[in-house]
Amino acid sequence: MVRLPRAVSRLRSPRLTSQLGLMLGTAFAICLLTGYISHAIQHPPGWFFWPSRPVGLYRVTQGLHVATGLAIVPLLGAKIWSVYPKLFRWPPARDLAHGLERLSLAILVAAAGFQVLTGLLNIARWYAPMGFFFTVAHFWTAWIAAGAILIHIGVKLPILRRALTAKVRPTPAGDGWTRRGFLVTVGAAIGVVTVATVGQTIRPLAGISVLAPRDPRIGVQGVPVNGSAASAGVRDRALHSAYKLELIGPSGTKLLSLADLAALPQYTASLPITCVEGWSADAVWTGVRLRDLTALVGGGADDVVTVESLQENSPYRTSTVEQPHARDPLTLVALRLHGETLDLDHGYPCRLIAPNRPGVLQTKWLARITVGAA
Repeated sequence: MVRLPRAVSRLRSPRLTSQLGLMLGTAFAICLLTGYISHAIQHPPGWFFWPSRPVGLYRVTQGLHVATGLAIVPLLGAKIWSVYPKLFRWPPARDLAHGLERLSLAILVAAAGFQVLTGLLNIARWYAPMGFFFTVAHFWTAWIAAGAILIHIGVKLPILRRALTAKVRPTPAGDGWTRRGFLVTVGAAIGVVTVATVGQTIRPLAGISVLAPRDPRIGVQGVPVNGSAASAGVRDRALHSAYKLELIGPSGTKLLSLADLAALPQYTASLPITCVEGWSADAVWTGVRLRDLTALVGGGADDVVTVESLQENSPYRTSTVEQPHARDPLTLVALRLHGETLDLDHGYPCRLIAPNRPGVLQTKWLARITVGAA
């Protein structure tokens, strides 16, 4: 029977803590980078550019973000275990410098715990315990955690260097464990968590990803649904016989019925839909190219496009389609999914689908498309 290390263990050492810290710092760096990419796509600063190709790039970056965030759970637990007796030493601060160091450590532990907990709640789509807007809180706390990590590394750098460069022999901790065995166990835990969840992004692993919140194989028309038409309050307007899509551009305004849209040249594109919660699914969409619709009202290649949904009172009711995506021939106003008429929960009568964009920006139940020069 395998026994975990005792609370008081010779296994704890600067070297073990340094190795765990290096792993944890790398994981946090990957999470910060991929998380910032997702945030910048949705709220782009002036300098930011996000291409429309390759079509599955966001699928990779966001899948990596969520997978790494989940892998941090056992890694963070191991790191805290390796140092927690020191967290309760008395007095808590010997002098001002030591007090600032301890304060930065407390901020780091709190911020890391907050990020992991809210991230888990987000991918589970359980927002009730969070009395705040997840996206904003998660984004800004990530920067707090990053700053605390940099301060912590700066303070502990001499110890880190000595611990990682010193030659040591594997020494049992007195309870059958060695440092290497402990690290292998942590690595195995990370591997299990990853394999058990990454199937929501890597479809061939979906069958064994038993801990994944979403199965990308299950959903209406073979694609999962995050928000239904009923919950969005658009059912009556979307199904109304008088529905028309409004196009507004430099040359005027046009109203297109569903029959008008179906009469335009139709194109088919195989594009994944990727959610910020980490799941993604392959799908085949058919509809009218967005650039063909914008051309009907005088739109050009240098124009950005704003799409609006029938859904009201949603922070994602409108979405700006930047130039790379607006002019890409794979960007469609989709009418069909997998050869079938678009299901109401997938955005009937029509929805936006564009390559390399988060699912939250693939606006459903389109009401209006506005063309404007950049």
